[in-house]
Amino acid sequence: MHELEKVDSGPDSKIPRDFPGRPTIGTSAKPTRRPSHRAGTRRTTDSTSTISAQPTGTRRIAAAVRLPPDEGIYLTQHVPIRRPHIVHAEKDGGFRMCIDYRALNRITIKSRGYHQIRGAVEDCHKTAFRTRYGSYEYLVMPFGLTNVPSTFQMTMNDIFRELLDKCVIIYLDDILIYSRSREQHLRDLDAVFTLLHKNRLITKGSKCDFLKQELEFLGHVVSTEGVKIDPKKIKTIQEWKPLTNLKELQGFQGFVNYVRRFIPNIARLSAPLTDRLKDHNCFWWGEKQQAAFDQLKIALTSPPVLRISDPDRPYEVVTNASDIAIGAVLLLDFDDGLQPVAYESRKLQGAQKNYTVHDKEMLAIVHAFKTWRCYLTGADVTVRTDHKSLQYLRAQPNLNPRQIRWLDFLESNFHYTITYKRGANNIADALTRPTAHTAAILVAQTNPLLTGLFTHSYKIDPFFRSAIHQPPPDLILISAGV
Repeated sequence: MHELEKVDSGPDSKIPRDFPGRPTIGTSAKPTRRPSHRAGTRRTTDSTSTISAQPTGTRRIAAAVRLPPDEGIYLTQHVPIRRPHIVHAEKDGGFRMCIDYRALNRITIKSRGYHQIRGAVEDCHKTAFRTRYGSYEYLVMPFGLTNVPSTFQMTMNDIFRELLDKCVIIYLDDILIYSRSREQHLRDLDAVFTLLHKNRLITKGSKCDFLKQELEFLGHVVSTEGVKIDPKKIKTIQEWKPLTNLKELQGFQGFVNYVRRFIPNIARLSAPLTDRLKDHNCFWWGEKQQAAFDQLKIALTSPPVLRISDPDRPYEVVTNASDIAIGAVLLLDFDDGLQPVAYESRKLQGAQKNYTVHDKEMLAIVHAFKTWRCYLTGADVTVRTDHKSLQYLRAQPNLNPRQIRWLDFLESNFHYTITYKRGANNIADALTRPTAHTAAILVAQTNPLLTGLFTHSYKIDPFFRSAIHQPPPDLILISAGV
């Protein structure tokens, strides 16, 4: 491993020169750390054939497997179990060996995570794979085993437990360090690197970024302004071709659900598409589906920036319900006013469409609290609804069993106050009201100019002019000239 001073000597280093700590960053020998990872199986595994590699991949495989056993992650063995492998290129120009462990995963006894990283000696032979240079097995946890993610996540949580949600967020091998000032950030970096050094964990310098105002993390862009969708994903949406089968529709809907917190009216916009998912035997694409697809692409390519949650500020939840959907907005009161943290909406299912207006509006509140439970538990929350009777929910004398269950959930888990806000001023109203329904209401209103035009036309039309002067009995009724 290289000391910080050595890593920081080049002009292209990403580590701040005024960093006070002493972290180690490098790529040398893998240390023996913590308990061993077990790959317990129900029966013996079978061997499979190898996969031909391209010349570039062959050179990389040779470089990896020819490392001395105490510096690499492989150990030459003559074992009956062998797996095919491929080489996967990474963003920084490096590579990763990917072994086909599907057969082993099918018979592995699933676990919920252990505090272990290194492979158990008695299980190393199960990870064996075969190359043109011989057969090898892993000494540490390889990429692709079924229990490895949970094992690694539990290990990282155990190591960084004292910093989690204070200045560190960890997802597997991605570590995000956040601070309110540069000085505090340097102290937080020192604490993180101290734990890495203490537990002999190695970081890869080419994958590290320091002192950034904006960076990519788990498919999102996190900045001082808030969280937004990764621009690369927006480009993918723009280039998304029309859907031709059910599998493509499922893939598109999966992406829509992944970014649903960014889109205010996602349930209403995607309703024609989700309806198509119900029929697993037939794929049908009409004008409504194409219109919904186009509207979703527009909405997804111009998403708002969501503010990062701050538990020290008061939360506000605005909810609404319609005949087809429920929706909510999670807001925080910042210095520049209320700002959105997340949006949520979904279609009403089955019998829910037959609920009374009161129950639909109450369901919207319950769904919002279930969705944002991680934010709202223990916080003082103001709920705003356009259904006036809900502000007296706690004093309502006669509750049906469903309402009792909902009220018990709210009362036993949250501190909240329900207030009334007219629908015209309700930000969540747009999450549930289809544009077509609103347009139909507007068209149904009578235009006085149109009525006058009808009256004038009756007077000059030969048939109606005579009918008005001598109307046939019981066939025509004339009122106000119409």
